[in-house]
Amino acid sequence: MSMPITMPLPEVGELKSKLRKAESRQRLRAYALILPLFIFTLVTFLVPIGLMLFNSAHDPVVHSTLPRTSALLGELTNVRSIPEEHVFEALAADMKQAVREQTASQVASRLNFEESGLRTLFMKTVRKINQTENGPWKEVFLEIDTKWGEPKIWSVLRQTRTEYSNDFYLHALDLTRDNHGQVIQVKPDDRLYLDVFARTLWVSLMVTLLSLAIGYPLSYWLAHLPAKTSNLMMVLVLLPFWTSLLVRTTAWIVLLQKEGVINSLLMAIGLIDDPMSLIFNRFGVVIAMTHILLPFMILPLYSVMRQIPPSYERAARSLGAGPVTAFWRIYLPQSMAGVSAGVLLVFILAMGYYITPALVGGAGDQMMSYFIADHLTRSLNWGLASALGGLLLISVLVLYAIYERFVGIANVRLG
Repeated sequence: MSMPITMPLPEVGELKSKLRKAESRQRLRAYALILPLFIFTLVTFLVPIGLMLFNSAHDPVVHSTLPRTSALLGELTNVRSIPEEHVFEALAADMKQAVREQTASQVASRLNFEESGLRTLFMKTVRKINQTENGPWKEVFLEIDTKWGEPKIWSVLRQTRTEYSNDFYLHALDLTRDNHGQVIQVKPDDRLYLDVFARTLWVSLMVTLLSLAIGYPLSYWLAHLPAKTSNLMMVLVLLPFWTSLLVRTTAWIVLLQKEGVINSLLMAIGLIDDPMSLIFNRFGVVIAMTHILLPFMILPLYSVMRQIPPSYERAARSLGAGPVTAFWRIYLPQSMAGVSAGVLLVFILAMGYYITPALVGGAGDQMMSYFIADHLTRSLNWGLASALGGLLLISVLVLYAIYERFVGIANVRLG
């Protein structure tokens, strides 16, 4: 009688090892698939943001161009008095070296960011010090200009002597340092950026709410149309994407100006006697930005609403709920995902808008992006521009966290 042939079973440890290897290969394939997207995101998004945050705190101009002076100013214990002869001697040596290396204008521009007029003083002093062979240097500096005997310029040199500082963030918050190094608010006439931040948040909020007020009922209507009709209507919604942003903004100038289409129509039908001021003010900015950003509200709302079965509302109505109750308790909670996505998308885009407020807004309607662009292109104060951008990024993240918490609580209550 033949015996049955039995095959040896693999050990449990060997099976686990093979399973781990198979899972590792699958993970590597998944990582390889997302690697191009990760590199693209890293190069075009994370690296620029990292460089912006780095430049907002990195301030090496004075530290690297005036190394002897920076080191001696750091050793001073009495910041309220004028330095002694050896500090003036070190500053003279640094100035002569800056002339040889052609870096004096960089220091002059950096000092002028802190105190207007220091560029002229520094460059005048550099030219005369470069022609002077011997000291005593304190007397030479005071003979060139008596401002070198004032504490303010030495306070500025002491504040900017370090390679890393928070001075740009202080300026972005309308703060400065006095002659003793204490942080204080700038004079009321010089305060600018806090008002600009508040204006940016307010305009972005108004545009977001107006876009939601228009986009929600429009998306609801589109979602309940037959498929062919809704697809045709969505083409009209997407039509602005096929037109240049500059062209769309310029079109609003034509419509809203005093001799424009809207004023002419209102005067023709007798509603107004004189043209209204609809452009180059806050009204024009909000209207133009809402028109441009409205598709970003409609698209996420429509995509979510299209997936909500109409039978849910009909079931609620059949159980005795009124139209308002059925909408509030059944439909609205299911559409909150679209509301959240649309609100965040429109608000974040509005926070960074530049072209539309610059073209259709007045002097008091410019948003933070205008001042960031101005510091990048005109004044070349890249550190302050980076600090303003960093604060704008932080404010968006904080508002996002608050909004998510608020929406979570609202969803619980609606549910």
